[in-house]
Amino acid sequence: MANAKIENVGIHHLALAASDYEKSCKFYETGLGFVKIAEWGEGTGRIALYDIGNGSCFEIFANGSKEPQVNARFAHFAFATTNPDKAYENAIKAGAESHIEPKDVALQSKPPIPARLAFVKGPDGELLEFFHQQ
Repeated sequence: MANAKIENVGIHHLALAASDYEKSCKFYETGLGFVKIAEWGEGTGRIALYDIGNGSCFEIFANGSKEPQVNARFAHFAFATTNPDKAYENAIKAGAESHIEPKDVALQSKPPIPARLAFVKGPDGELLEFFHQQ
């Protein structure tokens, strides 16, 4: 479906302000397989940009607070995948906390949307969803 107001629009990246930059970079690189394509800045001004695997990007900032937060105004980050079970398993192995184990659901929309999904909490408590629309 094309957007009638913004030509060829899409999401370029999501950004996370991490309280432990190195820990978050390691989690997203080794746990979820994101590939670092650029990094710049120093100290709390460090930023890393990752390709998540399909050209969409994820950015990590080193200036996050250690104070508990729930993704600011976002409820969660959802990553599309054909295998939410494997994404969940990899995230757990990399140190994520389970939030909702992989399961099949029918979203109570009109029309209903069948999906398989799973949720984990990342290094800063950020809620991550692995989603496959069936």
